[in-house]
Amino acid sequence: MGEREGVIKYHLDHQPIDLPTGIDIAELNAWRTLLHRLNLINQIPEKYHGLGFGNISRRLVPGSEQFVISGTQTGHLQSLTLQHFALIQTASPELNRIQAIGLCAPSSESLTHACVYQQDPAIQAVIHVHSPELWHHTSTLRLPHTEADIPYGTPEMAQAVKNLFASGQLEGLPLFSMLGHEDGIVAFGPSLTAAATLLITQLVRAQIVEPAA
Repeated sequence: MGEREGVIKYHLDHQPIDLPTGIDIAELNAWRTLLHRLNLINQIPEKYHGLGFGNISRRLVPGSEQFVISGTQTGHLQSLTLQHFALIQTASPELNRIQAIGLCAPSSESLTHACVYQQDPAIQAVIHVHSPELWHHTSTLRLPHTEADIPYGTPEMAQAVKNLFASGQLEGLPLFSMLGHEDGIVAFGPSLTAAATLLITQLVRAQIVEPAA
């Protein structure tokens, strides 16, 4: 947990070119702005070495492995434009490689997003936030989780995510805590609304148990 937040660990083949203007980011941006206001995606000088945290993505089109994700170190921005997103064209978690285009490089958590999408074609959105309340109450809330010795943005994390899916733990609760990534929480679902609503609902649960803790 002493790692610097926001460091891209995968091999990135990135072309810094404009994304197609037909890509609609309106819903992505709306949910991200709300999560920013809740400090689930943001940049806070005294936390995480002062670097931005959190990211959000959706499949480009249903059935496609391509997805659009907020760019690295955009956490300080309340609202994004198309230039702040990247399009993941191909991702190979097992090879630790991502190919992407966009004026902004993709988030350091793109490999984890890619792995989640590859587990189920019905998943259309993935959200990664930092929530101390949820993270610290992982055990109390019985949240699915990856282990503390597994760092973010690595093939090991991708394999841990696969194992969570294979175990069936995510069938009833499509959200997990990354114990090896301080405050890291990932939620996903068949839509941005479903993933974000689940995340906020679990945050409420964490705040209910907080006084007792």
